Amino acid sequence: MGIIVQKFGGTSVGSVERIQHVAKRVILEKDAGNDVVVVVSAMGKTTDQLVSLAEQMTSKPSKREMDMLLTTGEQVTVSLLAMALNEQGYEAISYTGWQAGMMTESVHGNARITHIRTEKMEEQLQLGKIVIVAGFQGITEDDEITTLGRGGSDTTAVALAAALKAEKCDIYTDVTGVFTTDPRYIAEARKLEAISYDEMLELANLGAGVLHPRAVEFAKNYQVPLEVRSSLELERGTIVGEEISMEQNLVVRGIAFEDQVTRVSVLGLPNEINTLSTIFSTLANYGINVDIIIQSSTNEKKTSISFSVKTADLGDVLKVLEDYKEILTYDKIESESKLSKVSIVGSGMISNPGVAAQMFKELSDHGILIKMVSTSEIKVSAVVDEENMVKAVEVLHEAFELSKQKATVQSS
Repeated sequence: MGIIVQKFGGTSVGSVERIQHVAKRVILEKDAGNDVVVVVSAMGKTTDQLVSLAEQMTSKPSKREMDMLLTTGEQVTVSLLAMALNEQGYEAISYTGWQAGMMTESVHGNARITHIRTEKMEEQLQLGKIVIVAGFQGITEDDEITTLGRGGSDTTAVALAAALKAEKCDIYTDVTGVFTTDPRYIAEARKLEAISYDEMLELANLGAGVLHPRAVEFAKNYQVPLEVRSSLELERGTIVGEEISMEQNLVVRGIAFEDQVTRVSVLGLPNEINTLSTIFSTLANYGINVDIIIQSSTNEKKTSISFSVKTADLGDVLKVLEDYKEILTYDKIESESKLSKVSIVGSGMISNPGVAAQMFKELSDHGILIKMVSTSEIKVSAVVDEENMVKAVEVLHEAFELSKQKATVQSS
């Protein structure tokens, strides 16, 4: 028996009744003979409510004060869960992120963990106590409270599991595991028994919301076994690990998709060696994330570049490009919104040529126009009209027989 880290999200702790239910899940693990560390998020919509309060005070709150405000949400949850466990006769102690020794860089709103001072937690575990830690938060070397940004509680849990050398990190959610695609849209979506770190990382980056990419990356780097499980159902979830065996040798493991994509085309750029670096360095300096990139040269002197961004960022993109027009010296800008990105993911693509061709043929045969393409060793993404997003997922899910797929983690 060893240390098990359990993480429960905002939905799982959204009410007093649900916190009491979480306490029962924690007790099951403790009664199995394990030392237990629990990471929790703020209750339900608490974070949204806190943001709303801030907006009533000012349209531009400082990031430091937002961190001071938002970290109060998790503090409520950890204390209530500790009370629930104590009431059941189990010794528990709650910690904020900084009490737990979560040290971060000096960035408010989206800090990264630098290291964890585990001595206090280890001392309490040796005393037989259940340790409950507030997710999403930490502290700098200068004693400034920070938050870890979107998905921060997932990252907190995985980082703690790595630092404490835990046997496993269980991520409890409102779904029973990782599915071949989003079951809210595709009825035939099937829960996976296992998936590799690399595949999960691609799916997370491509829009699958069950795990945050930073948490998966942390787990891969420190070889932390993960299990995505339901906080409501007593059943096994999906193991995220290093190696999986492909029982039916299917190369595609899952499909991710996201809407609100916009294509931006910068036409008539100078066809020079530094054109790409100049335009994308300029956008990066303003914190604008660019996804798929396509360059096409019309002649020796002129070139055009198209790239995709989140539709919410379009206004910022157009403003930056307009402000730097004299430096970039392009002819004009065009944009197209109401697009979506559909991606197939699978480590089997590395050794199986023709997967992309099959994907493109299936979409073409069903009258779905592809507007942009991006590939890596284990994924192929296609940008299509937003109105065709769900249809594209349905077509590809059936074509690659994902409802029949089965895989298990190899034993070491």
